[in-house]
Amino acid sequence: MTRKELAIGLLLGVATVTPTYAADVAQPIMVPESRQVENSGWTFAVSPYFWGAGMSGNVGQFNLPAVHLETDFEDILKDLDFAFMATGEARNQRVSIFGDIIYTKLSSGSGTPRGIVAGSVDLTSETFAGLFGLGYSVLQDERGNLDLVAGLRVWHASSEVSFTGGLLDGVSASDSATWVDGMAGIRSKYFVTENFYVSGWGLIGAGQADLDWDVAATIGYQFNDRFSAVAGYRALGVDYNRDGFVFDVVQEGPILGMVMRF
Repeated sequence: MTRKELAIGLLLGVATVTPTYAADVAQPIMVPESRQVENSGWTFAVSPYFWGAGMSGNVGQFNLPAVHLETDFEDILKDLDFAFMATGEARNQRVSIFGDIIYTKLSSGSGTPRGIVAGSVDLTSETFAGLFGLGYSVLQDERGNLDLVAGLRVWHASSEVSFTGGLLDGVSASDSATWVDGMAGIRSKYFVTENFYVSGWGLIGAGQADLDWDVAATIGYQFNDRFSAVAGYRALGVDYNRDGFVFDVVQEGPILGMVMRF
């Protein structure tokens, strides 16, 4: 091979390799295959979570005047018997089905000053809120999605008061209400880096309640294709007042959870 042929070959090699190298450098951060938009098939995610929520508002039951509550999470935790909170989602391309369940059971008791009418009073309270809805992604790419959503939230709140000792020994009374509200809003998720992402939702509605709303913002870290950890803040409010049962409260506080995808 002559020197001229060698020089031409080197020039052709540089001309061929250089544009490819420059294009590679200009590419954005690669998105793992597991997060690229699916062409078909359903994916599922379940997220049990802990919500350190305090409560404020007005509560009235047993046809008695409503009383104002202002309790932080430490106060609620002292009386907490059981709590379960979880969200879930099934997604196929732009369509999603989602749900959110909150259940708490609280018990408290106290003695009466003189013990004549009753020696002590015990109160048990249960609250259930279940949200079920459908969503459609109006914006979607390999990094995330923005969904328009609509659904129904079912509420159930009940209380039981029991008296021990005194004139009312063995007497108990209970009161409860169940209602359904229509909800609509947005849900979103966006990967800032290969592992860190932000997500959140904002919903508002009404029905049997005068107002029902729910907002949250979280930041998450994806360990692998199946597991992520999330932390953030959530606020939820409802204003229900019918037949002497008043439940006009706002619950808010930090949330911490684990997302399992399959």
